[in-house]
Amino acid sequence: MTHVIAIDQGTTGTKVMALDTAGELTLIESFRHRQIYPRAGWVEHDPAELLDHLRRALDAGTAALSEVPAGLGLANQGETCIAWDARDGTPLHNAIVWQDDRTQDAIERLKCAGAEVLTLERAGLPLDPYFSASKLRWLLDHAPDAEKLLRAGRLRLGTSDAYFLERLTGAFVTDVTTASRTSLMNLRTLEWDPELCALFGVPRDALPEIRPSTGDFGTVRTHRAELAVTASVVDQQAALFGHGCLTRGDTKVTFGTGAFALANVGAEPVGVPEEGILSTVAWQLSGEAPVYAIDGGIYNAASAVEWLKGIGVADDESLDGFQGPPAIERGLAFVPALSGLGCPYWDRSAAGLWVGLGLETTRADLCRSVLEGVALRAVQLLERFESIAGRPAWLPVDGGLTHNEYFCRFLADAAGLEVVVPALAEITGLGAARMALLGAGLAADLQALRPLPPPARRYAPTPRLGEVRERFAEAVERARRWRGI
Repeated sequence: MTHVIAIDQGTTGTKVMALDTAGELTLIESFRHRQIYPRAGWVEHDPAELLDHLRRALDAGTAALSEVPAGLGLANQGETCIAWDARDGTPLHNAIVWQDDRTQDAIERLKCAGAEVLTLERAGLPLDPYFSASKLRWLLDHAPDAEKLLRAGRLRLGTSDAYFLERLTGAFVTDVTTASRTSLMNLRTLEWDPELCALFGVPRDALPEIRPSTGDFGTVRTHRAELAVTASVVDQQAALFGHGCLTRGDTKVTFGTGAFALANVGAEPVGVPEEGILSTVAWQLSGEAPVYAIDGGIYNAASAVEWLKGIGVADDESLDGFQGPPAIERGLAFVPALSGLGCPYWDRSAAGLWVGLGLETTRADLCRSVLEGVALRAVQLLERFESIAGRPAWLPVDGGLTHNEYFCRFLADAAGLEVVVPALAEITGLGAARMALLGAGLAADLQALRPLPPPARRYAPTPRLGEVRERFAEAVERARRWRGI
């Protein structure tokens, strides 16, 4: 056996790819799923649709190869969670997606009670609807028959990976990286924390077993053969691994639906993170100690660009090839807080904002200001990372926005770092696949993995944009505390 397959089950779709021991990654097929918006601020997925796409991806992946793969690596959405019946796997409700903010009121009550001290100290996470714990409690309170199934010992509560793995392999398990996104796992013990579970009212008996990111996650039967699941990991941590960020200080940013920065901080978690930065698990290889990371998320990145297209302001052609100085240098700024502000502000009352509009403002100005706003929000995260993990020598990036030439050049200038776009576009899948190689024994250790190919593009910074960070920070303050006024 010389191949593994990886499935990247993301916010908007599911991709399957194959990686061989020579390091060649091949995208095989992809599937898009529906986004369900029952009301403002609520975001859901249909678990049956996700599972169907996962099964189709498995069949496509195994059919595309001349041999049975040695293993499967699964990358998941992270905080997205599901409740289901242990007896037959029936979901009790749609999956609640990581972007969803329906539990904001419950979170505010916990904040007022001073509970954030505990979540930061034990889980490394602030109180925010983004994380799974309050969503899981909402499902327990509102999903049909949840309380009844809990009393009968049949209730399953978990992130999407736990649902997929139990339905596919029969093993009710999750991995440490995914568990670290729930606000229920103790970062040091790597177990469900009794006090955190009690704080959110989530029964530990309904939660999956936590395992390392590589190893035995059970066996799934495809149309062709049985396939061992040898790795499971959160998508952003998979991307960190896929970029080769294996030593302390290595940092990456993924620009997908949201933007997510992670930096490797080594063998010890950061205590109580400063400046609104999160502490999390980067990965844990089977038989080894965990590697930790600091993390910062922005709710709107590509989703802000898609919104701009949806209202008729932009199309693909109007989002690149700009002439003249950046919009923010001419006084126009966009704050991409369409779903609120994530790290380091954690302000769901913030709103999207253009500031500096005038009669001279053009459609092109609006388009480039949105790209600049996403880049500058990422720079805010990197500035705060630097005090903890040090300044990286370079910045690997991935995701749909990194195909945009203007965006990458502006990001390099604003961050003052060389921005590097990898040769392989499917970096999350690559990370999951490389972990699957390790889990399947096709690579004995990290040193046995093939070197990554040279990057596709590099963007050297020019120093002229340093002063715009302060101007942008002023715009962010104007966007805060707007909703609900």
